[in-house]
Amino acid sequence: MSSLHASHPAVLARLRRAEGHLRTVIRMIEGERACVEVAQQLHAIEKAIAAAKKTLIHDHVDHCLAQAAAGTAEQSRAATAEFRDITKYL
Repeated sequence: MSSLHASHPAVLARLRRAEGHLRTVIRMIEGERACVEVAQQLHAIEKAIAAAKKTLIHDHVDHCLAQAAAGTAEQSRAATAEFRDITKYL
């Protein structure tokens, strides 16, 4: 079974943008930019990563629930266990 979900390309795009943004913030610190500016940019990076995580988890939950509904009792138990595992990251 594949672990690729429909949201993965969008999540990767968000993470790549956040990665570039983080490199920019590192340069800001090295360039001795004002702490308020750096903090603002770090906040934006946190929000971008949180949005990527939320998208990934929601898509995975949808996938697990569909799998549980369509599968055997054993597959349903496995999907439920996986659902429980991922919810700790919400």
